[in-house]
Amino acid sequence: MKIICIGRNYAKHIEELANERPENPVVFLKPDSAILPNKNPFFIPPFSNDVHYEVEVLIKINKVGKHIASRFAYKYYDEIGLGIDFTARDVQQQCKEKGLPWEKAKAFDGSAVIGNFYNKNDFDLKNLSFQLLKNNEIVQDGNTQSMLWKIDELISYVSQYFTLKKGDIIFTGTPAGVGKVSENDVLIGNIEGLKAFQIKVK
Repeated sequence: MKIICIGRNYAKHIEELANERPENPVVFLKPDSAILPNKNPFFIPPFSNDVHYEVEVLIKINKVGKHIASRFAYKYYDEIGLGIDFTARDVQQQCKEKGLPWEKAKAFDGSAVIGNFYNKNDFDLKNLSFQLLKNNEIVQDGNTQSMLWKIDELISYVSQYFTLKKGDIIFTGTPAGVGKVSENDVLIGNIEGLKAFQIKVK
């Protein structure tokens, strides 16, 4: 399986990090070793002093596809979920300053939280609300209405470069409100009021 991540897909998140708005989706990958095992805590890696949470809507691909047109993209997924793209922001900044890839900052072990998946037909995917709570306080409050590129557009775009296979997961980007995690933080992700995951930080 592949974990395909989309960066800079919410305008306010682009603004909060003072990034340039892209002309096309920003795409990067995480290996399967980045998946945080179910019910395991997230351990802050020793190489970073500034790990950030980034909550994201997830799409699970259900069959092989290549060069998928947007109008047919809905056929390639049945389930949606919620997760976290943990980012070593200090390491990422160093990489960006040197024009280097982001993998050390984005793809390290445990950096991908994958919560529960739900039948997509139970939701309005164009108006899907989701939140991240840190220690019972809402820190990110997003809605798919604010995506620069919608879910079907992302599937179409990504499939021009990578063959999508059953079980692949697409992280669709994070809204504004990202921030640092600290030891003993508890992170809870909700999607339309449903608790998708709960993570303890160590």
